[in-house]
Amino acid sequence: MNRLKTLGAVICAATCLATPLWAGGETTSNPEARVYIVNLTDGAEVTSPVKVVFGLSGMGVAPAGTEKENTGHHHLLIDRPPLGQGEDGADELSYGIPADEHHMHFGGGQTEATVELSPVTHTLQLVMGDMGHVPHSTPIVSEVITITVTE
Repeated sequence: MNRLKTLGAVICAATCLATPLWAGGETTSNPEARVYIVNLTDGAEVTSPVKVVFGLSGMGVAPAGTEKENTGHHHLLIDRPPLGQGEDGADELSYGIPADEHHMHFGGGQTEATVELSPVTHTLQLVMGDMGHVPHSTPIVSEVITITVTE
């Protein structure tokens, strides 16, 4: 009986380790790709409008709708839980990033944006999306940073 329990535990562990804790869509990404905010650091104090410069290494930027290996386009998440968390977390990982006041799309291949933000504390996170605005099978996301907009 103990051998069956041990075998079950080994199978469960192997399955859990083989399956990512979070996954995106079907488009693969370079496992070494990294996206980051170039010009702002966590805890920065800024004034509005806020310029956000997008950094990417290990992949290229291509407009939405472009099917080319190891490319994607930027999305800026503002004042929301990190990608994959919150009410719509699983949906946005599998079906695409919504377009609303918390999800800015840069499907033209833009690598920076100027954003009007109210004078309070905000969170920012960059996410790469594939040709259809879906995060890659291994999502490429930046750290969440907090900035304070002053008057």
